[in-house]
Amino acid sequence: MTPENSPAPYQPDAWAGLSRFTSARIALGRAGGSWRTETLLDFRLAHARARDAVVKEFAVEALEMQLLRAGQETVRLATAASSSSVFLKRPDLGRRLAADSQRWLTEHAGEWAKRDLAVIVSDGLSALAAERQATPTLNALLPLLERAGWRVGSILVVPFARVKLQDEVGALLRVRHTLVLLGERPGLGSPDSLGAYLTYRPGPEKTDADRNCVSNIRPEGLPPAEAGLRLAQLLMESAKRGCSGVALKGPETPLGRLAGLVV
Repeated sequence: MTPENSPAPYQPDAWAGLSRFTSARIALGRAGGSWRTETLLDFRLAHARARDAVVKEFAVEALEMQLLRAGQETVRLATAASSSSVFLKRPDLGRRLAADSQRWLTEHAGEWAKRDLAVIVSDGLSALAAERQATPTLNALLPLLERAGWRVGSILVVPFARVKLQDEVGALLRVRHTLVLLGERPGLGSPDSLGAYLTYRPGPEKTDADRNCVSNIRPEGLPPAEAGLRLAQLLMESAKRGCSGVALKGPETPLGRLAGLVV
């Protein structure tokens, strides 16, 4: 091979050393004007993992067994989205319950009359996230709430759910708070990231401005144990102040002060 036809040498970025502090795609280097082969293959693998997380079938029975082993009773409900394909094409159907589930909650609402919190777990946009992170997050959260005197009902496992489903569930059960844990839209480096959204006095009139979100729950992001603590802090402060969402995020309630709410 002549020198003019030889492959371009690898040229590392001057700040390549920073890559050891983050999994983000920085300091990738280049070969001539192109990505290195290693970089391209790594990108394609991450993209494939993100796509797989969206289309992966939700292992509902396995998750329910995890929760049962952790001492949590579960109830399985359904949304108006009948399949993964429908759920992805019709987000609105994931925001409301199927008729049978509506009827079941209405019939059992009296059993929840004195509950403080209804917890919903769903695959959302990443079944992998729910399967990996939901149980350890609840294992950290629920004992803190129970020690604070909170009454929590059975965990509602609801495939193909969107965040706003918690408003219909909360209104039917007449609980003070709802909390939904569901898989976030996968990023190229985070196919198993869980999101948690809480709402005070949920109802059909609530919007995203009325919710608080704790996101990127996974070992490489916000570890589930830490997420459980943060959620407990937010829920207790929400109950104390009688609000959630942007009203709870004011400068008068910094998270530093919330830490004192959990002992």
